[in-house]
Amino acid sequence: MLAMIQSSPTRQHYYDDLLSCADGSANCIWLARIIASWQVGDGVLPDRLGLSDRQFEQLLQQRFPGYDLATDAASGKSLDFSRMLEKQDLEQLLRRFAAVQSPETECLIAVIVAACLGSDHLWQDLGLWSRQELSAMLKHNFPEMAERNSKDMKWKKFLYKQLCEAEGLYVCRAPSCEVCKDYSACFGPEQ
Repeated sequence: MLAMIQSSPTRQHYYDDLLSCADGSANCIWLARIIASWQVGDGVLPDRLGLSDRQFEQLLQQRFPGYDLATDAASGKSLDFSRMLEKQDLEQLLRRFAAVQSPETECLIAVIVAACLGSDHLWQDLGLWSRQELSAMLKHNFPEMAERNSKDMKWKKFLYKQLCEAEGLYVCRAPSCEVCKDYSACFGPEQ
């Protein structure tokens, strides 16, 4: 008798399950993609997506009622915020540009900031499936900030550039981005 090989659920499987419980809010698709990726170990998000126990439970209950989800990251990743001196600055930057001040916005801010500790593009570190999804999520939740990225700079670089400019720091030596030798590193396609 042949043994049946059970395959692990895929990101798509988790995503479909999440959507079947979703409340239909604007953020539920992006959150479902982030959570589905997190469940298979993609991205850099740690346990509870980088949220507090309470935030994690509230987010699930509000956006995906009835969905049963473990709190541990499948990747086993943990984040060391002690090496992120700019954590509060990033939180304040996002909070300042938030379309709505709400518990869900605070969760999104916490997840985005946690993903900023990763070494890939922000959309990849979040577990989103494309840069376009990240852009759409940021435009929806932080429209004024997203509008400032009029030249389509890579999002993580853009966030840090905003922090530098807020402090009056200009670490780039080029007089403008267009003439910088590293232009493609900041503005090129993200694959």
